[in-house]
Amino acid sequence: MDFELTEDQRAFADTARQFAQAELAPHAAHWDAEGIFPREAIAKAGELGFCGLYAPENAGGLALPRLDATLVFEELAAVDPSTTAFITIHNMATWMLGTWATDEVRDEWGESLTSGRKLASYCLTEPGSGSDAASIKTRAERVGHEYVINGAKAFISGAGATDVLVLMARTGDAGSGAAGISAFAVPAQLPGIHYGKKEEKMGWNSQPTRTISFDNVRIPANHLLGREGEGFKIAMKGLDGGRINIATCSVGAAQGALGHAQRYMQERKQFGKPIASFQALQFKLADMATELVAARQMVRLAAARLDAGAPDASTYCAMAKRFATDVGFNVVNEALQLHGGYGYIREYPLERLLRDARVHQILEGTNEIMRVIIGRRMLDADAPDAIR
Repeated sequence: MDFELTEDQRAFADTARQFAQAELAPHAAHWDAEGIFPREAIAKAGELGFCGLYAPENAGGLALPRLDATLVFEELAAVDPSTTAFITIHNMATWMLGTWATDEVRDEWGESLTSGRKLASYCLTEPGSGSDAASIKTRAERVGHEYVINGAKAFISGAGATDVLVLMARTGDAGSGAAGISAFAVPAQLPGIHYGKKEEKMGWNSQPTRTISFDNVRIPANHLLGREGEGFKIAMKGLDGGRINIATCSVGAAQGALGHAQRYMQERKQFGKPIASFQALQFKLADMATELVAARQMVRLAAARLDAGAPDASTYCAMAKRFATDVGFNVVNEALQLHGGYGYIREYPLERLLRDARVHQILEGTNEIMRVIIGRRMLDADAPDAIR
């Protein structure tokens, strides 16, 4: 068992760190305050391969292991979790299209997505279907050589500003459950697609979030991803990686916050000496660092299991998502506390990191649902020996 990164992995991380400092750090607060979606910066990330990190090579991607992708996402998220989180969602949608699309659709969209010239949204959640994803009602009806789509999606990242939608819709009857769901690549500006108002959110303000409605939207039949009825399986495979991605964003946000806290403790003086000299605050910093390292290793373990195709990879992904997003938020919150009143004002990045990290405990499956996934597996007879 080797916990050391390879030279290539370190190079990926170093490149991402330099990009984050040059292209994200000077603008992240402005994007957040003004609600700006930084397509130009995302396209620059695409020039480095960051928009197709694990997409297949025949779609223009780098086909990297998920473990390597976490190294990039962590460095970006240490500066700007909101923009990074969108890049991770784009990577997930791009991987799904690149893996399951027909040759015609892959040729049309693959390289434009992996390069960051075009962007993708992932459309699963509906107004009445959140944690119960198998109950979605958006319908795709086969009519000749086309599918006709009707329904609505909610809380879609990038909606209204992206170019293609990776959409889950029901092709089976109303009672078909997960087995009746199929996946599609849908050009985002087709007639019949309507976008709701831009949601006013607590965080994640550098990416727009909207509802999407579909009114007799027609797409060619070859825009089906995989086969009919495989959509839920494709969605869940995507979410295993998505859970690692969002967990990594929490680790990155926490790492950024920890660095700010450590520097502030050495600079800030109270009672005639730096607050770093107070043992109680040293203990707080020690706990933050310890929990962050544990979360990072949990995420990397889950990524390695997913890369290896381990039978329990989904369980480890759920564990990593639950643990790292809780720890990440707590570490950022403690870092804000160490800054006192300064942590609460926008001159410092702590309050932005906190607002951005909070939603990670909700999306890609709430942490309560992560506990359901883990708990069900742990009731199997072999679980105590298999999950360890």
